[in-house]
Amino acid sequence: MKSSRQCSRTSCASPAAATLTYVYEDSTVVVGQMAAQAEPHSYDLCADHAERFTAPRGWDVVHIHQDLVDPGPSPDDLDALARAVREAGRPPAPLAPQPPTAAPVASEPRRGHLRVVSGDA
Repeated sequence: MKSSRQCSRTSCASPAAATLTYVYEDSTVVVGQMAAQAEPHSYDLCADHAERFTAPRGWDVVHIHQDLVDPGPSPDDLDALARAVREAGRPPAPLAPQPPTAAPVASEPRRGHLRVVSGDA
């Protein structure tokens, strides 16, 4: 199953290929097919880490053998990518034109809000 999820191991940037789940009640760790959705108590592992995983002392490991080769993008992945590219390539919607604002009537030049008044008035 192709996924955009990465391996949960620290500093591993490989794509996930399997899911590791702890079954606490049975002291068992199951490493098997990658889950369709990320689960809160499961860990995604790349093919290399899934093959080399060892459980804590006293725990059993169940490896559900499968082909951990990444089959590549699915048609759904390609469709989503094409839609994202089309959306990113669209020009932005034009803004509605703003009505022109009326310019102030300039009968005489504006000098400021203060003026000098003579004492004769």
